[in-house]
Amino acid sequence: MAEELQAGNPDLLKELIHYTMPFGKHKGCLIRTLPMAYLEWFVQKGMPAGKLGMLLQTMYEIKLNGLEHLLDRLQKSR
Repeated sequence: MAEELQAGNPDLLKELIHYTMPFGKHKGCLIRTLPMAYLEWFVQKGMPAGKLGMLLQTMYEIKLNGLEHLLDRLQKSR
C-alpha cells in the first residue's frame, strides 16, 4: 500500500469523500472532517496500520497544505 501513496493513487481521494472513522473520539465522523489536532495526534503517536492509516496520513497532508478544495471539487463532480 505504501507504493499506492507514492504513486499518487486517485482512489484514495475518492475514498476520503465518504470514509468514516471506525473508532475513538470521532467514531462515525468523515475522515475529511476530522480536526487537524486529531490528525496531528496520530502523526505524533503513529498512524494505524493499513488502509485507515494511509487515509489519515493523506488527509493530514491535504489539510497541512491547504488542499481541501480538491476534495470539495471531487465530491461535486460525483
